[in-house]
Amino acid sequence: MYRVSPFVRRFAWALLGGAGVATVWVNLSPASYYDMIEWRFLDHERLSALPFAQVLPETFLLTPVTLVSDALMALFLFFVGKELWEALVLERGALTGRQALLPAWAVAGGLLGAVLVWGLWSGLFETAEEAGPWTGWPVPLGSDIIIGYVIARAVFGAGHPALHLALLTSIASSLAGLLLAGLADVGFGLSLLWLLLPVGATLGAWLAVGRPDPDAPERVRRRSLALWPWLLAGAASWIGVAAAGLPPALGLLPVIPAIPHADRAFGLFAEAEEFLHDPLNRLSHLLVKPLAVILFAFGLTRGGIDLGALAPTTGSVLAALWIGKPLGFMTGALLAALVFRLDLPRGVRLSDLGRVALISGVGFTLPLLTLDSALPGGAMTEAARMGAALSLGLGPLVILLARMRRTAPQDPRRPAKT
Repeated sequence: MYRVSPFVRRFAWALLGGAGVATVWVNLSPASYYDMIEWRFLDHERLSALPFAQVLPETFLLTPVTLVSDALMALFLFFVGKELWEALVLERGALTGRQALLPAWAVAGGLLGAVLVWGLWSGLFETAEEAGPWTGWPVPLGSDIIIGYVIARAVFGAGHPALHLALLTSIASSLAGLLLAGLADVGFGLSLLWLLLPVGATLGAWLAVGRPDPDAPERVRRRSLALWPWLLAGAASWIGVAAAGLPPALGLLPVIPAIPHADRAFGLFAEAEEFLHDPLNRLSHLLVKPLAVILFAFGLTRGGIDLGALAPTTGSVLAALWIGKPLGFMTGALLAALVFRLDLPRGVRLSDLGRVALISGVGFTLPLLTLDSALPGGAMTEAARMGAALSLGLGPLVILLARMRRTAPQDPRRPAKT
C-alpha cells in the first residue's frame, strides 16, 4: 500500500483554520462578517447591458460566498473526483470490478439511512413554521472527505486498507449527495439541455488530443500531453452544469473520464503519483498548493458558526449523521455481504467496516455546500450549520474507542491475533 501524501492533512488544518477565524468573527462582529461574505462583486443588474446577460438568471450574484462555493470548490471536487475515478477504472485500483459493489451498497445505505432519520427526527421535533419534515433532507448526505481522512488515519494508521475505503466512500457519498441535492432543486426541463455543453466540450477535447494512438508520430503524442484543451473543456463544462441548474461545484467532473491518465493506480493521493506526468496527474499536482488556500477560504465564508443558533434543526443534522448514516452504511454493507455474497475489500475486517461507518457520520464541508439550496434560510440554516460543526465531535470519540480497543488487556485463554 502506497503512502498518502502529507498535503491531505494540511488541507484539514486550512479548512479548520478558516472555520475557526470565521466563528470568532461572526460571534464578535456579525454585521461586519456578513457584510464581508455577502459583498457584491457583480450582480445581474450591473451586467444587464452586456450581450450575454440574457443567459444569466435574474438572481445571479457574485459574492465571496458564491465565488468560493460555486467556482473554487469545483477545483476541490475535481481533485477528489479524480481519485475516485482512478480507483474505479485503473489497474490495481481499490474499487475495480467487484470490489466496488459492497462499498457502493454501503454508500447507498448510508444515504438512505440519513434521509430516513432526517425525515423522522424532523417530523417529531422540528418547530420552524416554514419547514416540513422533509425540508432540508439533502443536508446530511455528504461526508467530510478531508477531516474524515485525518480521523481515519488516526484510527487505522497509515497504509491500512480501511483508510482508503474510508476515503473512497466519503468521496462517493459526498459527490452523490451533492448531485441528489442539485437534482432535487432543479426541474427536468429545458435547462438540462445545457448538459450537452459539458458532453460536447469533453468529447471535442478527447477527439482532438485525448484519444490514445500508439502509432501516432512523436509530435502528436506530445500534443496529447498538453493541458490547455482540458482547461478549455473544463471551463465549458462548468458553464454547462451551472446553467443547467445543478450545483456548479460539480461542473468539472464530466471532463475527468476523458483526460489522459496513468495506466495503473498507486492509491489515493499516493506520494508516488507526484512522479507521474500524464495530464490528469499534472492537473492534480498543480492544484495542491491553491487548494489549501481554497479550503481556508471555504471555511472562512461557509464555516462561521453562530454559537447562539442551537435549534431543533441542529438535532436533525446530528441524528441523520450520527445515527442514520452509520446504521444505513452497515445495513447496506451487510445486505450486500449476506444476500449477494459480496466480499469485504481486501484487508478490511467487519470491525474495520464498523469504524468506517462511524467516520461517515462526520459531515462538515459537503453539507455546508447544500445549506442554501436545501433550507429556507435564516435560523434554520444557521442551526444546521451548527449541527454540521458539532458532527466533528464524533471523530475524537471514534479515535478514543479505537485506542481503547488496542490497549485493552487480552484474555490469556485466547490466541494472540496475527
